[in-house]
Amino acid sequence: MTAAATHADPMAGARVNFARVLRSEWIKLTTLRSTPWTVGVTILAMVGIALLGAYSIAATADMVASGQIPADANIPEFGPRDGATMVNSGWIFAQIVVTVLGVLTISGEYSTGQIRSTLTAVPTRLPVLAAKGILVAVVAFVTGLVSVAISYGASFPILQPHDSVPDLADGETIRVLLGAPLYLTMVALLALGVGALLRHAAAGISTVLGLLLMLPLLGQFITVDWFQDVAEYFPMSAGSLITTYSTDGPHLGPWEGFGVLAIYVVVALVAAAVLLRRRDA
Repeated sequence: MTAAATHADPMAGARVNFARVLRSEWIKLTTLRSTPWTVGVTILAMVGIALLGAYSIAATADMVASGQIPADANIPEFGPRDGATMVNSGWIFAQIVVTVLGVLTISGEYSTGQIRSTLTAVPTRLPVLAAKGILVAVVAFVTGLVSVAISYGASFPILQPHDSVPDLADGETIRVLLGAPLYLTMVALLALGVGALLRHAAAGISTVLGLLLMLPLLGQFITVDWFQDVAEYFPMSAGSLITTYSTDGPHLGPWEGFGVLAIYVVVALVAAAVLLRRRDA
């Protein structure tokens, strides 16, 4: 009997399935040095911005009460909805960090050449993109949810004396508070799709941030009617409605705006899937 016969191959009979692809992608995502930094910076930024907003509400209310701000200064009274807006306002900065996470999840493999090994192990290719999408979405949503929860707890003692603690019995308030993690999830998936399309970290991050941040800025300078009508459907303009109580445009409500952002995400991911199948690694 030969030595080969006495030692069975541990990989004999092993088959690639989606659970194994998902586990492999999870290992890669969690061993990236950028992942814990991204999660940590997102949480710190969202909590820090929420605390600054809470202190702003408290300071303004105290100045009105003490007479430092005249009673006729038309300062509106703060309430629970103002507190909720402040608690989740950190999404504005967090979307930048989440964009980096989404792009690097796929572009990092192209820069190191590891994508060749990945696609050799999973020749059908699409399960790789699907697994990355699921994991990026979960990480972005959980990070956003944890950030909002910590922000709520940290700002509670600041907002309570001024009756501005978010009312968790209010359905609209729940929607606003959950809006931040939902929006960040869509941004992360959009970044993943663009990163898969461009396969380059700098190009992917610049493109996504251009779509999110630069397009709304153009709307402030280009005042032509048709451009203003279109501006309501830009990714951030539409998607961020899920994080607010009132809408900025005449046509979209919070969930409609979120649906518009979801369309951008679907287009980016479908295009990425098609090119992933057709292009060489």
